[in-house]
Amino acid sequence: MGHAVPLVTSFRGERYADVARLSSLIAPPYDIISPEQRKRYAALDAHNIVHLILPEAPIREERYLQAAQLLAEWRRQGVFVTDPAPAVYVVAQVFTTPDGRRLARTGMFAGLAAEPYEMGRVRPHERTHAAPKQDRLSLLRATRTSLESILVIAPDPDGALLAGMGAVAGGARTPDAAAELDGVQISLWVVTGADALGLAESAGRRSLYIADGHHRFETAVAYARENPAADRLLSFIVSARDPGLAVLATHRVIYAVGRDLKPIMERWKRYFEISDVPADADRAAHLATLGQRGTACIVATAGKHDYALLLRRDAPLQELPELGRTPAARSLDAAIVERLVVQEILGAGTSTPTLNYTPDARTALSLAWEGKATAVVLLNPTPVAQVIAVADAADVMPQKSTYFIPKVPSGLVLRPL
Repeated sequence: MGHAVPLVTSFRGERYADVARLSSLIAPPYDIISPEQRKRYAALDAHNIVHLILPEAPIREERYLQAAQLLAEWRRQGVFVTDPAPAVYVVAQVFTTPDGRRLARTGMFAGLAAEPYEMGRVRPHERTHAAPKQDRLSLLRATRTSLESILVIAPDPDGALLAGMGAVAGGARTPDAAAELDGVQISLWVVTGADALGLAESAGRRSLYIADGHHRFETAVAYARENPAADRLLSFIVSARDPGLAVLATHRVIYAVGRDLKPIMERWKRYFEISDVPADADRAAHLATLGQRGTACIVATAGKHDYALLLRRDAPLQELPELGRTPAARSLDAAIVERLVVQEILGAGTSTPTLNYTPDARTALSLAWEGKATAVVLLNPTPVAQVIAVADAADVMPQKSTYFIPKVPSGLVLRPL
């Protein structure tokens, strides 16, 4: 099916003029910044991007206006400069995973068509909520700028995109900018001309998959309806074949006073084989080994009394329509564990439970072992292939099924609309 409009294009980006101080000017995406972290980034530099992506004013409506005025002022002062030619921006991020592996992920900033999902060229795997979209739409209307990028995965079946970006990042050319953000080393190359067109074409040959940033994408589509000139948004595109494309599990931390797991475990036996986890076992490694045999999780409780649950081959999952509409969604560890393990614990008692999420297994386990949390449910990460399968089936994953690392830094490149 031919589309007149290319899915991915180069664009004239806007970047901080003072590349030497870039490390103190960039920040993570707005939605993972806590109030304490916002203070920390804001204190690094008066021009830190956090002042634009999370503006602070006593009245909410004034925040967006404040961000727009600040951006205009910074442009006048020459804090941001627009690149002379359309480009794509290849970025390498070198990082360490929580289990100590050193990885590099390469991607590129480009302009992505802000078009409805119905076109089938940009595919989601998540349901969104209205409030965050309203907030981002107000900011977009006020600033008329893509201040932050979404993270997008390109299937890249023949590896052409990965090879093309690798030639830039692994070549002899010195980066045009370098920075560090929270322990992640960042290098950026500005690619123009035929090379930029080639990379954009490689990235847009097939449908793309949103990994992070569903709210921002849908906001951009809504804004493009109001303002047809704003028909693209800033996206960071990574090849599905990149060995540095890392996904962490998001573990569940349950606070629910007075829950007795014994009767729940009796019900679990219908679906799972249950075993005790040896006290000295590395929990994540134990879970990864179990996961090779099927859907598994570890339920950790006070005093290191932890249980490993492995889905039985004869588990009657057909009784549970709420797991999802399609086989792709119904087979997800996150869907099965959420429904059969997490919700069972949450619903067991009379007190009102709270549920928190963290990608950090060590922190989660210590909360359970020290008795601060009622229970912690550890999951294996969702493979990228499953994310793509769910999106292709036009289904959705449970909330917090994936945690892609590292996050795409905000402030490396802006895209004026």
